[in-house]
Amino acid sequence: MKETDTVIVNDDPKQIVQKTVYSILFSIAFAHLLNDLLQAVIPASYPILKEKYDLSFSQVGLITFSYQMAASILQPFVGFYTDKKPKPYSKIYGMLFTLSGIILLSYAASFPLILLAVVLVGIGSSIFHPEASRVSYLASGGKRGLAQSIFQIGGNSGTAISPLLIAWIVVPHGQRYIIYFAIVALIAITVLYRIGLWYSHHLSLQGKKKVAMVDLPNLTPRQVTMSVIILLVLIFSKYFYFAGLTSYFTFFLIEKFHISVQDAQFHLFLFLLSVAAGTLLGGPLGDKFGRKYVIWFSVLGAAPFTLMMPYANLFWTGVLSVIIGTIISSAFPAILVYAQELLPKRLGMISGLFYGFAFGMGGLGSAVLGYVADRTSITYVYHICAFLPLIGIIAWFLPNLKKLKK
Repeated sequence: MKETDTVIVNDDPKQIVQKTVYSILFSIAFAHLLNDLLQAVIPASYPILKEKYDLSFSQVGLITFSYQMAASILQPFVGFYTDKKPKPYSKIYGMLFTLSGIILLSYAASFPLILLAVVLVGIGSSIFHPEASRVSYLASGGKRGLAQSIFQIGGNSGTAISPLLIAWIVVPHGQRYIIYFAIVALIAITVLYRIGLWYSHHLSLQGKKKVAMVDLPNLTPRQVTMSVIILLVLIFSKYFYFAGLTSYFTFFLIEKFHISVQDAQFHLFLFLLSVAAGTLLGGPLGDKFGRKYVIWFSVLGAAPFTLMMPYANLFWTGVLSVIIGTIISSAFPAILVYAQELLPKRLGMISGLFYGFAFGMGGLGSAVLGYVADRTSITYVYHICAFLPLIGIIAWFLPNLKKLKK
């Protein structure tokens, strides 16, 4: 028999559990777009900051590491706390941290101040993601893969747009023009307030104490633990590789093909746009075919293309980056929903853990790859990273939850 547990819902379960609330899904996706657009200001500004302050690649990597670690360490704790005490308006507090970081980054006149600015943005991210992911889950109406993809595509779209805005607003005028991104943070606060009203109402309806059943996976605690470990290893593979592309892709293109900063930013935009497209596919495909197979294909399936990219010319480098972005980005929605289904009573903690680990691996990867680039070359870094997606083969050992639930 399949294990079950109980949670509290309202008197009309269809309104709270079965109905997909698309207005909230798209609102939280838009908030995610704005949040991640602001986060992406940091790597998109690297060419400007590196030239203005004569930074080494190791220092660029340390900037990413500082931001990502601030974003990663706090997230599981935020998620664990809000599992017990949900905070409908906590995402607004996170956006205020991000706003402070953006303002400071626009005026930072030294490397330590740049580090402080990105840490503030990281703290904002750590507060935003666990509760935002929970809102997506609660509004899904059971379409969890679709909901997570809608949520993720918002974030990935924001990440893709940011380099274009930096190239348009900041590159021609200088670092101080980063201040204009504060407007984005103010818009996000308004959207998050509206979402907070819905979330607060949702929590009040849960207080009516009508009991419903929540499915728990028919797995032993050891199987659940091993599955989570496998998923975290896959996150390591994905985000260590992504760190090389998001932090150093513009430098790679400039060094190897001698193109302008604006042209390099355009190539980064195409890659990040493909990431958004792949994210949209990953969740629904996981709902239909089983998340294990989507996870397995999306990580391991990118390997042939990552192995080819260091040897390609400029045109094929652009084509391969789009293929890689589309394939490998489909993994995260499937991974996160798979993890949520493993531990459905710990939505905030598991979301915080996986978002936090993803940010942490991105930061660690950026720092390590920056150190290697200083001692070898950016091109050599891409030869090393090309092998990381091969780790995806371990996804074969994940249990198939789709079959287990039948």
